Amino acid sequence: MHDYSKVLPQATPETQPFWDGLKEGKLMLQRNKATGKAYFPPRPFDPRDPFAEVEWFEASGKGRLLSYVISHRPPPGFEAPFAIAVVETDEGIKMMTNIIDCPQTPEALQLDMRLELAPTKVNDEITLPTWRPAREA
Repeated sequence: MHDYSKVLPQATPETQPFWDGLKEGKLMLQRNKATGKAYFPPRPFDPRDPFAEVEWFEASGKGRLLSYVISHRPPPGFEAPFAIAVVETDEGIKMMTNIIDCPQTPEALQLDMRLELAPTKVNDEITLPTWRPAREA
């Protein structure tokens, strides 16, 4: 079990749709309207083209495990072992996260394994974008 309250992010007007989506179990991302290319983290402009028009969209909530490290010396509020992971979504963005509902071992955490969004509610304001092994292929 994690005590995320010690490291909670703060929503801003620019990131509020991302956090609101997670509360509803959705992964809301932004993309360049002209190219359709998604980017992360949320910001009011496309980092590749700051003059492009951008929009929010509901992502698939599917991805793969790109990389991870298993921490056996966790910070206060976390129990060891736990994985700090990088997930690449099917839309092509990369996000640092935690993998849940899975043993925190190299045998269970296979690179390229399919994952699905499994938001973790921390409080009424913040739900975190955690991921778990995909239940469907």
